[in-house]
Amino acid sequence: MNEGLKETIPLEPVRPTRPVAPWLGGKRALAGRLAERIAAVPHVRYVEPFVGMGGVFFRRRQRPKLEVINDINRDVVNLFRLLQRHYQQLLDVLKWQVCSRADFDRLVKVDPATLTDLERAARFLFIQRTAFGGMMVRPTFGVAYGNPARFDLTKLVPMLEEVHERLCGVLIEQMPFADCIRRYDSRPGTLFYLDPPYWGCTDDYGKDIFSEADFGVLRGLLDAIQGRFILSINDTPEVRQIFAGFEIEEVSLNYRASGKVTPARELIISG
Repeated sequence: MNEGLKETIPLEPVRPTRPVAPWLGGKRALAGRLAERIAAVPHVRYVEPFVGMGGVFFRRRQRPKLEVINDINRDVVNLFRLLQRHYQQLLDVLKWQVCSRADFDRLVKVDPATLTDLERAARFLFIQRTAFGGMMVRPTFGVAYGNPARFDLTKLVPMLEEVHERLCGVLIEQMPFADCIRRYDSRPGTLFYLDPPYWGCTDDYGKDIFSEADFGVLRGLLDAIQGRFILSINDTPEVRQIFAGFEIEEVSLNYRASGKVTPARELIISG
């Protein structure tokens, strides 16, 4: 790592933004602490192999010159690419969308492969914003009693504009996590933030997306990287065993869903 630090330049300040939609396993409760940890590690490249909706990426306050976000999910990548490159055209599609259970049920049944990229992005954003808990598999229409509809363009457009501006200059990839790590670990100075599926929840993002065996693959990759990494995950005996030998910090926090607060523990693993 020392050789890579020779090319280190100060991180640039950047205004934090909010993710444009909920995501299962989003890091709202932990994002502040993770952002501080990330900023404290000298780096010249920042890479997220499991970006999801960017719960940590968008909440950071500093960035290096090169930022890379990656996800294997085509809908995630398609949405971010359109927000980056065809923002106004996406707004033109979204402006006709109303928030209704009927529309939600109709769009859930639509095969996204039959849609244009703009239609696909609009469908995905609507479902993610209106689904209970940001669920990816078998989503259900969510209603927060006492709160406005979850899809309101008067509130959404300013968020989309901020994300559009934040994505300027960001490389957006769609590849398996292992390929992403290998590609951007070509020299020292890269910092990876990793937010893989929780242990015991690997099917929550779709079949064959990530398996328990992939945790071992991830461990092997992290053992060999030239750069540095910070990983967040749920606290289980299996996770502690797989990542034993790295620095492990236990964090207590609360999950909130449907007005209920559930105490939980997560691990911040680094090396």
